[in-house]
Amino acid sequence: ILAGKYKPGDRLNESQIARELNISRIPVREALSQLQEQGLVVNRERRGMFVMSLSAEDVQQISSLRIILETEAITLARDRMTPETLARLEKLVKQMEAWDGTLLDAAALDLEFHRVIWHAAGNPYLERALNALMVPMFAHQTLEHVSREIRRWRLNHHRALLDVVARVSAEDPQEAFLTHLRMAYTEPERYSTLAKSADQT
Repeated sequence: ILAGKYKPGDRLNESQIARELNISRIPVREALSQLQEQGLVVNRERRGMFVMSLSAEDVQQISSLRIILETEAITLARDRMTPETLARLEKLVKQMEAWDGTLLDAAALDLEFHRVIWHAAGNPYLERALNALMVPMFAHQTLEHVSREIRRWRLNHHRALLDVVARVSAEDPQEAFLTHLRMAYTEPERYSTLAKSADQT
């Protein structure tokens, strides 16, 4: 999937994959189940497993919710920040700035950084909502075939977000997060009231 042999939207035939790899269907089924947990594949009822695929509109609609939820998480996390959480975020940012591994590694670091903030917010319902919403988005980003330079540029932008969470920067959390989303997505605010506000100004 990550190499592009199976593209977003492709059906994954369990029997065919087992034949190609010369193994039984059981480990293939287990692997597909793990990939589903990671958000890389989706099980469509009575149709089987497919490589996860989001349209540009799906991404914009999910992003509009993410702006609201993650801005709240960042604001709450700032108020509840501990030296331990800050050290963990700093370590993740340094790992992202030094990244030279696989696309999956890059996505894992990115997701972990955001999950630390979600957890630091101290609202388990908000954390669960963000996890449910964001696994498909991070998987989608993993499957995007962009250059390593663009991937590295996106990872390096987490330093600016960390500065906001750590109160090193006085930038408004919503503005900072919207800038962060624009590093990876076109018009992430299109389905939110932020787009209407921009139109009126």
